[in-house]
Amino acid sequence: MIPLVSNLAPLVCALLLAVTGAGKLFGRQTAQLAANTVLVRVLNDGRRATLALRTVGGVELALAAALLASPEALLPGVGTAVLGAGFTGYLAYARATAPESSCGCSAAAEGPIGVRSFARAGLVAAGGVAAAGADAAWWSQLTRRPGGSALVLAAAAVLLLCASADLDHVWLLPLRKARIKVFGNPLPSAAGERVPVAATVQLLENSLAWQTAMPVVRSALLDHWDDEGWRVLRYAGSYRDARGTHPVSVLFALDLTLTVDTAPNPAVRVSLIDEETEEVVPSSVLTPVPVRTALPLAT
Repeated sequence: MIPLVSNLAPLVCALLLAVTGAGKLFGRQTAQLAANTVLVRVLNDGRRATLALRTVGGVELALAAALLASPEALLPGVGTAVLGAGFTGYLAYARATAPESSCGCSAAAEGPIGVRSFARAGLVAAGGVAAAGADAAWWSQLTRRPGGSALVLAAAAVLLLCASADLDHVWLLPLRKARIKVFGNPLPSAAGERVPVAATVQLLENSLAWQTAMPVVRSALLDHWDDEGWRVLRYAGSYRDARGTHPVSVLFALDLTLTVDTAPNPAVRVSLIDEETEEVVPSSVLTPVPVRTALPLAT
């Protein structure tokens, strides 16, 4: 089984790197994503950060092509392992210096750096090590051992799904909705550090982020979930552009331990997801709230 895993590792790594590399190199949201990563602080320029992210995407595509074409070669596997190790180090630096920054893993979705970000980088590094030990082409394994190959590829797909936050809409969100329909919306049995959802909603509705997003929001709270220290609140909304009106999901992410009493001005992450295309809508559709001058009080 171990030789089979090593021989199929180039295929798995190549598919993953091809998807993430194409997203970084050709994605329309790359510049927006780069602006929210620690690269802006390191390179001191948004354009250089975007160029760096696109360069990484080009490297990933080159490694993917090499893994597919020469699966028995040592260098593509070693390069993949080095890329995974380097990205793990980058994530550790970003988490230590700018924990609120985005991962920049796939250029398909934004989100804070968490356990799954490190898990995916670790899987890339481990996959590169396995690919470096391949002694047979992956296509020969698919034809000679189709049953075992299917099991290995299915296990790899499950691991990557669990480690990829940008694929949550494929399986995790439907699973959460099904759980809520079957079991209801469970609240923690003990208060612990988490606060009630109503307190988080109150905190959000007192924030500047809520005031800015109000022209887009068209519903009350529709759904919520906790993930890696964040509480995500989902509302329905819509926005207009030259093509007409488009429905969106408006997602707000707040620290799930904060309340109005402990953090009157919380950091709030806002994301708009187009319901029709499932793409991230640029934040430019949100109109900043103008600063109002306080009126003098009569004495």
